[in-house]
Amino acid sequence: MAGTRAAIRYAKAILDLANSKGVAEAVNNDMKSIANAIETNTELSTFIQNPTTTVEVKESALLEVFANVNGVTKGLFRLLFENKRFEILDAIAVEYNKLFDENNGVEVAKVTTAIPMDAALEAKVLAKVATLSDKKITIENVVDPSIIGGFILRIGDNQYNASVANRLQVLKRELTQN
Repeated sequence: MAGTRAAIRYAKAILDLANSKGVAEAVNNDMKSIANAIETNTELSTFIQNPTTTVEVKESALLEVFANVNGVTKGLFRLLFENKRFEILDAIAVEYNKLFDENNGVEVAKVTTAIPMDAALEAKVLAKVATLSDKKITIENVVDPSIIGGFILRIGDNQYNASVANRLQVLKRELTQN
């Protein structure tokens, strides 16, 4: 992804500023909603990426869409305006969330499921997570119908594969070996 190094630099600077003002968590929530809005709203994403739209228009639109964000977040919009770098806003938001979690001892568990997780599966996954990590965990659900059923859990470098597709693969290997 282009601009990732720049995004990390911006994210670190914003996190330092937010920490110094005691608003790191509020800004983290802003960044989550910004990243989510850009990822789920193609219109917003296209608008931010559009090279023909002026930075003035982008900044005022973002200030309107995200009117309730923290002052530090608004400061980021101003910085991106001055440096003409709005296209990396999504990457900055994602990096900020990662840094915030790292600083607070929170680890992200990526859970891949065939359909969106329900409360029962989330409870099962959290129980499994407790055996793999002693940190605070936030769950990120990725939906991938190709795993058929079950789930794949990834925390850092550890992966636990309880997918139906994986079990079928194992069964196929055992049958071809015999």
